[in-house]
Amino acid sequence: MVAKRIIPCLDVREGRTVKGINFLDIKDVGDAVALGAKYAREGADELVYLDISATQEGRKTFSKLVERIASEINIPFTVGGGISSIDDASRLLDAGADKISINSAAIARPHLIDEISAKYGNQFVVLAIDAKMNLEGNWFSTTHGGRNMTDRELFSWAYEGQERGAGEILFTSMDHDGTKNGYPCDVYAALSEKLSVPIIASGGAGSIDDIADVLTKGKADAALAASIFHYGEIPIPTLKAGLCDKGIEVRI
Repeated sequence: MVAKRIIPCLDVREGRTVKGINFLDIKDVGDAVALGAKYAREGADELVYLDISATQEGRKTFSKLVERIASEINIPFTVGGGISSIDDASRLLDAGADKISINSAAIARPHLIDEISAKYGNQFVVLAIDAKMNLEGNWFSTTHGGRNMTDRELFSWAYEGQERGAGEILFTSMDHDGTKNGYPCDVYAALSEKLSVPIIASGGAGSIDDIADVLTKGKADAALAASIFHYGEIPIPTLKAGLCDKGIEVRI
C-alpha cells in the first residue's frame, strides 16, 4: 500500500501566502518561503505553491521566488500560476520546482499538457482543476482563479488530461474551498474510478475526520489543505498521528 500524502497549499500573491473562502475574501497569512519551510520541518510530504494572481493579471510566476523556496525547503514542491508554455515550465523547473501545475492555459490549449509531458515526463505535470457544481448537479471547470466558467466537464476533462500526459490530477472543489465543511468524497471516489493517475483532493478540510474521509471514502491519494495549517488549527504531526490512529498509512 502506498502511503497517503499530506500537502499544505500556499496560495501566493506578490510573495506572500494568502487564503480566502470560495476563492474570495483573500487575507494575508505569512511569508511564502518561511511558511513552507515550517511545514517541511513539521513533516509535510510535499508543498504546492500557486501564484493566484499570475493568470488573472497576465503575469508569469516569479522564478526568483521558486529559487528561494528550493534553497530553503528539502521536500518536493509544485508550482503553478501563469504557466502557458514550455518556456514557462522550463524556467520554473530549472529554478528548482519538482513539478509544475497547469490549469487555465491547459483548458485554453490542451496540447500544452502533451508538450510538457513529452519533454519532461508525466511525473512533472500536475493538471489542476478548479470546478464547481451547477444547478443540475454536474461539475464544470473554471479558469482564471475561478472567475470564468467553462464547458469542460470535470470527469471528461480529468480523463483527457491524464491521457495527454498529466501525472497527477489536483481537483479543487470551489464550493467547498475554505469552508472547512469537508470534501465532496463521493465526487473524488467517482473520479478515482475513472482515472489511473494519483488524485490530490483540495477544498474543504476542517478536521482530521474530513481528511480521513477523503483518503478512504473518497479514495484520494493525497489531501491538500491550507486554512487548518495556516491558522494552526491542526498541526501536521497531530494530523498524521490522528490518521495513523484510524489505520491510514502516512509517512511519519
